Amino acid sequence: MYSNTNSRGASTPAGPVSKVTVPEIRARKTRGPAIAMATAYDFTMARLVDEAGVDLILVGDSLGMVVQGLPNTLPVTLEEICYHGRAVARAAGRAHVLGDMPFMSYQVSPMQAVESAGRLVKEGAFESVKLEGGEDVAEHARRIVRAGVPVMGHVGLQPQSVHSLGGFKVQGRGSEGAAKIVRDAVALEEAGVYAIVLEAVPPDVAEQVTAAVGVPTIGIGAGAACDGQVLVCTDLLGMSRGHAPRFAKRYAELGDTIVDAMQRYVSEVQSGAFPGAEHAYKENRPDESGSQRVTEGVRVVGLRH
Repeated sequence: MYSNTNSRGASTPAGPVSKVTVPEIRARKTRGPAIAMATAYDFTMARLVDEAGVDLILVGDSLGMVVQGLPNTLPVTLEEICYHGRAVARAAGRAHVLGDMPFMSYQVSPMQAVESAGRLVKEGAFESVKLEGGEDVAEHARRIVRAGVPVMGHVGLQPQSVHSLGGFKVQGRGSEGAAKIVRDAVALEEAGVYAIVLEAVPPDVAEQVTAAVGVPTIGIGAGAACDGQVLVCTDLLGMSRGHAPRFAKRYAELGDTIVDAMQRYVSEVQSGAFPGAEHAYKENRPDESGSQRVTEGVRVVGLRH
């Protein structure tokens, strides 16, 4: 059972929430609607993303860049993905929670891949895992699936291979490059993945892949022919500063809103305008016993039973 409140403060009926499942995601390939996926890395953001109706929440190794301020995803550890996964899972009443397998948590061997995937499920509270690579990791994906953990694939631009690729560059150019992307996707489907992320590939290549496989494709910088889309939450909310990828449409400018709010807070603290009388508790009276509740108005959201 869940007790929830919408963004305008109105209560929504308590009752069972239908979780998005792997079979449902697979079925969206043919019956629609398109799959909406976004990243989140903490309880607060995940709760809002879930309330908005996103189908899958990805705890990506992008947290290395978004949360930790690193230049790439390579230093992110399995333990860090698990830590953020637990926080996100507590908030996700409906959305399917997916965890990235970080660099060197699966590349060594299929056995290592199975062990790491098991940790993500047991310690990170994930419902499925995602790994980068195509034909070269197909056996790894197959073994994870056989162990009972659903797997999402990821082809095209693979951020964990940033050094070998020479940077974050579009993949699948030319007939040979396009054919390689298709082969990778087909190999992953044969290994049992339930969906495949296509990152930074030309739209016509993404269309070829989408037609070639029987599982949903989820694009990020791959055009409109995919069966779904994924964006990093801070990109789509306009919270990122500096350069943003071309494909990252900004649906809000929350970065500017946050800076403006903080500037007003600083100004009011310095001027003495905050806090006002309305922000203080009752004055102490010697004849009173008992205590005033500090948690007035706090709502419990997404508790699981």
